[in-house]
Amino acid sequence: MSKSIQEAIAALEELNGDASLPKNVKQKLIKILTGLKGKTISNLEVSKALHEIEEITEDTNLQSYTRMQLFNVVSLLEAA
Repeated sequence: MSKSIQEAIAALEELNGDASLPKNVKQKLIKILTGLKGKTISNLEVSKALHEIEEITEDTNLQSYTRMQLFNVVSLLEAA
């Protein structure tokens, strides 16, 4: 597993621990983390994660700070 994917997982876990996140966002983050923590991570898993994160960032209830953190995760995953 590449370092950038490990950093992305750590950032997503930190976000998931945020009590101010809506439930639907937490559920999507758990789904993303499950895919990224698999034994083998394919390009398909990374693409799925990127798509899910894109959907999350379009949520109007999301705080701008959280949205920026998600954009940082996108950068990490694209670098992987």
